[in-house]
Amino acid sequence: MALRVLIVDDEALARARLKSLLSDCRTPEAVVVGEASNAVQAMQCVAHHAVDAALVDIHMPGTDGLALAQALRALSEPPAVVFVTAHTEHAVQAFELEAVDYLTKPVRLERLQASLQKIERSMQVIRGLEHDFAEETLVIQERGRTERLPLSAVLYLKAELKYITVRTAQHCYVLEGSLGDLESRYANRFIRIHRNALVARRAVRSLEKHHDPQEGEGWAVRLDGVEEPLHVSRRQLAAVRGLIQTP
Repeated sequence: MALRVLIVDDEALARARLKSLLSDCRTPEAVVVGEASNAVQAMQCVAHHAVDAALVDIHMPGTDGLALAQALRALSEPPAVVFVTAHTEHAVQAFELEAVDYLTKPVRLERLQASLQKIERSMQVIRGLEHDFAEETLVIQERGRTERLPLSAVLYLKAELKYITVRTAQHCYVLEGSLGDLESRYANRFIRIHRNALVARRAVRSLEKHHDPQEGEGWAVRLDGVEEPLHVSRRQLAAVRGLIQTP
């Protein structure tokens, strides 16, 4: 799969040179999805196109390439940045911004291709971690059989006496273990709403006023795939409200 590249340089000839070099790259292949002559155009491009790598000049009118790299880093899915410049004095700053590479003009095909290979390797590592994340499971022992339950299917975990109830959209399971241990291991997936309950972050639909027979007046969350509301303790209310309000 070809790397999607954005070229950012205020000189049209420099952009054309890079575009020509990219067309000769084979391992990996690269496709130019956008060109920009300044930082404003570059940010507009990444807002409308998926970009894996940005080849960025440093000295440009207005916002320079270093500031642009900072802005790109703040994106939810930032492209890898390779600085392409005629100047060498900014190399330290460039790597402080976690640039993948720092190429000096005139750029050689071999050096450009080596930079793209670094980016490709980094992307492969990230994809591998995402795959591992997606494949996380709970081992359920039930009625004489063992089942691997994907964490992505779990809507909530609730401590009940010596056991934990594991709820999916279709079924309830019983799991031995500690709710605190599950919270520390899978904090990126679940949020605590009560001393005895964790809910899947992705499943939280709303937070609403609620009367609980045991807890009294308070708040509860509604989850996708679950009919009953789940009580939220006062201690956890701020964290749950923050999750709801996060875009």
